[in-house]
Amino acid sequence: MDSNSLSRLGLSNEEMAIKYGPLSGLIGTWTGNKGVNLIAVPDQKGDFTLLVAPYYETIEVTALSSTTPNRGLKTIENIPTLMYSLRIHNANDNSLMHAENGIWELLDGSKDNDGYNLARISTVPHGDAIMALGKSSVTNGRPNIDKTASAMPTGGLPPVLGYTDVYHPEVVSGFTNATPNTYLTDYLDAQEKAGKVITSSTNLIVSTANNGGINNIPSINKNADAAAFESVFWIETVQDKNTGQCFQQLQYSQNTTINFPVKGTPKGETIHWPHFNVNTLVKQ
Repeated sequence: MDSNSLSRLGLSNEEMAIKYGPLSGLIGTWTGNKGVNLIAVPDQKGDFTLLVAPYYETIEVTALSSTTPNRGLKTIENIPTLMYSLRIHNANDNSLMHAENGIWELLDGSKDNDGYNLARISTVPHGDAIMALGKSSVTNGRPNIDKTASAMPTGGLPPVLGYTDVYHPEVVSGFTNATPNTYLTDYLDAQEKAGKVITSSTNLIVSTANNGGINNIPSINKNADAAAFESVFWIETVQDKNTGQCFQQLQYSQNTTINFPVKGTPKGETIHWPHFNVNTLVKQ
């Protein structure tokens, strides 16, 4: 993103002087109503209830007016930093489904940062704090979205309600639990048929598996341990072939692995349940 584009976002001269690199395209306000949330929750009777619901979302991303200095013995690491806030509401009844505040940081990709150039740090009201590291890349044209990603639970599935029997019906039109990312690629297919094509994509891929982690309050650790998190953001430039105009689009797929204790099994045995979210948003 060039200085003129950053200026149109209302950034100060100091903010525009900072090089945000692949994170530049995130700055601004994004809205979208194409989201799908999938999660299972205990029903307090030993079984589970699978919740699949459509949602709409607003993400606000702002740039700090200065870099964040990390002072070491021999060097000072000056980190370009973005702050973000998001709110997700259930499209069926407009109730608040999720709230989150966090930070995106552009790291130097050096040995000190284990070769990673991205950090996403987030907190949610359930009592979880996430540190996920990763890398960025740029794709000419349409991004390579993994259609094989699955939202099916893993581990030894016990014979209780809510694990597999309710996974088969399609709750949200076009969304399938076995391949949730096809909900995103189908949307791109429909756009292309309407003459809207992606000319480039900036890919932001982070995971707690990259020397990150999740810290939870004690009750979460005991009852619904959020153990792992991974997300991919695709910042897409879309061109309308009919008008020649371009706009910015954000798609994402993210999964939080939640370890639930299993009824009737030895203490400590858990099932690994994916909490999956996908959405498509447009920059305002």
